Amino acid sequence: MSIKHIITLFNREVIHGPKDVTFIMVVVTPILISLFISLAFGNIFSEKPKLGLTDLGSSQLVSLLKENSTLLIKEYPDEAALKEAATSGAVDMGLVLPADFDTALLQTNTLKASAYVWGESLAKNRMIIPAVLADTARQITGAEVPVEINSISLGDEQNVPWSDRLFPFVVLMAMFFSGLMLPASSLIDEKQKRTLEAVNITPATLGEIFTAKGAIGTLLGLIMGLIILGMNSAFGNAPLPLVLMLILGSLMASLLGLLAGAFIKDMNTLFAVWKFGGLLLFGPAFIYLFPQIPQWIGYFFPTYYILKPVVDLSIYYAGWSDIALNAGITVILVAILLAVVSNVVKRMSNSALRLYT
Repeated sequence: MSIKHIITLFNREVIHGPKDVTFIMVVVTPILISLFISLAFGNIFSEKPKLGLTDLGSSQLVSLLKENSTLLIKEYPDEAALKEAATSGAVDMGLVLPADFDTALLQTNTLKASAYVWGESLAKNRMIIPAVLADTARQITGAEVPVEINSISLGDEQNVPWSDRLFPFVVLMAMFFSGLMLPASSLIDEKQKRTLEAVNITPATLGEIFTAKGAIGTLLGLIMGLIILGMNSAFGNAPLPLVLMLILGSLMASLLGLLAGAFIKDMNTLFAVWKFGGLLLFGPAFIYLFPQIPQWIGYFFPTYYILKPVVDLSIYYAGWSDIALNAGITVILVAILLAVVSNVVKRMSNSALRLYT
């Protein structure tokens, strides 16, 4: 396999590849869906997390938090007003600082406080606020400070915000609709023009053609995934593992696209297969959409092992150790797909060789 041939084919595909309605759909559709969800549920270019404070003494923490640009700080005169603000959603979290807060903080090197939490606040806001509190408290003590918050949920505490529920669907749509449909439609176009059948009379091999088309699908899926994360300010605190999972997800999507393109004869059939296969691909997203569904059902869907780490990293601010197992399973699934695609290419090459000998 020649790297030079692959690069040439890649450039040819970028410049002269199909630019029909399918290409427009795979690029525009995920962005439009994300924009619609963001506008409908208020998550586009997300507002800063809102922290309400009732200071019963005169804590340094309040002035330091006001200087921090990560949070929006609102002060309330008493605990009743703070509780009402958290109940109505005026703040994501309301923190009560006792009169001896700074003294206790310096003596114990632990931030302890009671907090009222709006039940419909975004999960990532609940993660950001304690992290900022710990960093700010460290400025007072001069050392790392554990945060112990006694949280009291108010409002609809059982409700998961729709922006959190729909986020997994949008991410999967961005990676798989773009990463799968582009190589699949390109291969179908090549077959309809009968250029694949003549591959053995050209310097390029069928494997190189598949590799170039798969690379484009993977790159587009990655770009679309990054765009969606950027639009939702959802890069978490571990961007490198997050990008790795996006690469693996986009690679899986492009491999599935290559398989679809190898076996499907026309675009109508491709869209029909997409509609049916979408149930398998987007199953985990529907489980996130309806939290009442047992989460273990997601284990039966291959995309779960991509979606779960992406959600944990971007929404719940997880780290590499939290997603390592699912990432390993994803690598195994991708390796299996690579072996299947390689076998399909080998068979197609042998068929073309018999045709021209």
